[in-house]
Amino acid sequence: MSIIQSIRDRGAWIVGGVIALALIAFILQDGLSRRGSLLGTGSTVGKVNGKSIDRKEFDKKVENASQGNAQQRENLIGQLWNQEVSQILLNQEFDKLGLTCTDKQLSEELFKPNSPLMGEFRDQQTGQADVEKAKQAWSQFKKSGKEDQKKGVYEGIVEPTILQAKYAKFNNIISQAAYAPKWLIEKQQADNNSFSTVSYVAVPYSTIADSTIKVTDDEITAYGKKHSKIYEKDEETRSFSYVSFDAVPSKSDSDAVKNKLETKKADLASTTNTETFFAKNTSEMPFYNGYIAGKEIKQQVKDTLVKLPVGGVFGPYLDGNNYVLAKMVGVRSIADSAKVRHILIKTMDRDQKTGQSFRVRDDSTAKHLLDTIEMKLKAGANFDSLCMKSSEDDGSKAKGGVYDYFTSGRMVGSFNDFAFIQPVGSKGIVKTEYGYHYVEVLGQKGTSTAYNIAYFAKQISLSNETDIATKNEASKFISSVKSKKDFDEAAKKLNKTPYPADGIKKVDFTVPGLGSNRTLVRWIYEKGVGDITETYHSFNNKYIVGVITAVNKPGVPSAQTLRPQVENLVKNEKKAKQIISKMTGTTLEAIATAAGNNASVQRVDTLMAGNAANTIIGMDYKFAGAAFNASNKGKISEPIAGQGGVYVVKVENIATRAAAPSDPNSVKGMLNNTIKGAGGRISNELLKKVADITDNRGDLY
Repeated sequence: MSIIQSIRDRGAWIVGGVIALALIAFILQDGLSRRGSLLGTGSTVGKVNGKSIDRKEFDKKVENASQGNAQQRENLIGQLWNQEVSQILLNQEFDKLGLTCTDKQLSEELFKPNSPLMGEFRDQQTGQADVEKAKQAWSQFKKSGKEDQKKGVYEGIVEPTILQAKYAKFNNIISQAAYAPKWLIEKQQADNNSFSTVSYVAVPYSTIADSTIKVTDDEITAYGKKHSKIYEKDEETRSFSYVSFDAVPSKSDSDAVKNKLETKKADLASTTNTETFFAKNTSEMPFYNGYIAGKEIKQQVKDTLVKLPVGGVFGPYLDGNNYVLAKMVGVRSIADSAKVRHILIKTMDRDQKTGQSFRVRDDSTAKHLLDTIEMKLKAGANFDSLCMKSSEDDGSKAKGGVYDYFTSGRMVGSFNDFAFIQPVGSKGIVKTEYGYHYVEVLGQKGTSTAYNIAYFAKQISLSNETDIATKNEASKFISSVKSKKDFDEAAKKLNKTPYPADGIKKVDFTVPGLGSNRTLVRWIYEKGVGDITETYHSFNNKYIVGVITAVNKPGVPSAQTLRPQVENLVKNEKKAKQIISKMTGTTLEAIATAAGNNASVQRVDTLMAGNAANTIIGMDYKFAGAAFNASNKGKISEPIAGQGGVYVVKVENIATRAAAPSDPNSVKGMLNNTIKGAGGRISNELLKKVADITDNRGDLY
């Protein structure tokens, strides 16, 4: 297999750092340039500090990465946009700083073990990569490869590798510049051993019913403006409210499935070959042809099933969203747990991306290879060595092929039965869906009665009639509403609670709570406040009818949008005023009496500065701050409106516990690592924050 084919097969390579994806395969697909773009050619997808992101090239990446999956394509547009923006910003910073990647550094990175170039040059038995062989193939490709493929490999592999190398240097500069100053280290050491003894009176906000506190839109807006740094948005968003009509199987749908199973009951009972029956009749629960101890059976009707005679059938019975027929195929005694070792020669393998199985060799070849291994073992060959060299079970070969004690039902049927039924010391070849195994039973513990039960299951699915009825219900709702007021009233009559979907951006491909639906996002931005969806939109058997509730221009959002986020906070502020007005007196006891609500004086003897959570009120930062405020020592504080209630505090003492002195170097290392990690993240966020970015995705897709 050529190196190009190898890279094509392996797909995308995760470069790391801030680069979410480094797509390789899109350039290497033969004839891709002739496919055309996602939605035709035209303008750029956007600009970053004046540098354009070409739409045609961007669409090619999206098409290839999504592999024709429409939903995957929508999700990838956002990921690829973020990648493009990050790469441009980073390269611009690298140029300013004069950061480079030398030829030597590039070679070191390209031929690291995790490089996509190394995958084809890895020994399948030892897992070791042959670097020299990879370098020779790479050199040959650069000499004889097609020009478009060379360009593709450079853009798909070499450029991301160079970017990664530069980013490592960039990140190192930031890390080396970050450090914990001496005063911070000393303060951290002191805080680690500091504690406060504090008496206090607490009145939780929950002592006042929410229903008694009314919050106006003006109060919501005022709170948002006061805390604008938290709630202010730098781009327009829209708010949407919707009700759903769930298309769920009806009783008649359920009865239809049950009746279908009734017609199969006699056939299942009379069959002498259960595997053939399942091969001819599709079941939601595949036939597991193996014995499972009774205590391992998870069926709700287990007590009934284990009493069935061999050949007996029970059901149909309801199990989750399935109707099930259960047949007792066999009963016998097996071990409670077993320990085995094995060597696997595969006939089938599974693609890690798609989950699809594919054939790697025919049965006769696999059986011949394992027969040879068995002969070597019988001749005295070392099992561990042969296993490491030949076994294709990556999960066990490093451990000599051993699967330590496990319970029944964990392995495929034939493997399971050999391990639990054959006596300790048994050796033999077992065929499974994965291939041929040479198995040796190393140990067994206990005994249990085990059962081989076949479960023939059919899912209760939605009928066309029920689906159409649900659509009609949604259509009727749409025709009855013309405004937001109509919408709310109609929803109330149907006992449906409208769900809010806030913060929807023009470039979004998803709607909060509803998942991926670019069509709906576009509609929300084409229409205005009060507009009702013209047609219903289906999401996982749900039919959605919605109304646009707000257009939030850049800045502090509207009261309607902010209310779900801040209403309780405003209520707490108003509750705090009521509570504080009652907290009068010159002693804590007097204040507790005046506050009412069964308030009393509480005391904490050792509230630690490093973890100032109170076992009674939890973690409240304002309470903790007051508890370690030296100015509160020996006197009663003013009422403090905290996160969970209002507190009056009297600090009895602030001291340092007698403890082994902490290592300043350890504290320094911890703080340095924290600061360096934060520095790397913040620098990447700041690059985007100060950049001039034009995003055209909302108009193009």
